Amino acid sequence: MWESLQTWFLSLGADYGVNPLIFGAIYVGAIPFFMLSIAWLVRRKKAGESIVLPVLCAGSCFVSAYVYLAIAGKNIPLWVWFFLGALIVYGAWSTIKSVRSKIAEGE
Repeated sequence: MWESLQTWFLSLGADYGVNPLIFGAIYVGAIPFFMLSIAWLVRRKKAGESIVLPVLCAGSCFVSAYVYLAIAGKNIPLWVWFFLGALIVYGAWSTIKSVRSKIAEGE
């Protein structure tokens, strides 16, 4: 069963021109940088400094795997883009809510 699941998963890359291992490495590899960017954002906001650069860094980390998908992918079904759009909107909302609560804790 594990082998058939693995074969199916890896075949998706061939069907759509995306290497699932590269996608996964970008996705997982961006997580620590995203967390560091959020910590940097909260620290700068509490200090009353500009948060533009930390927001850009966090946003870049958040969408990096999807940018790879957009660049390398071919014939990605439309429903995937709608699903990813919903994930990004929800992730942004959740992150903003989390950052606001962390900033409020320090005040």
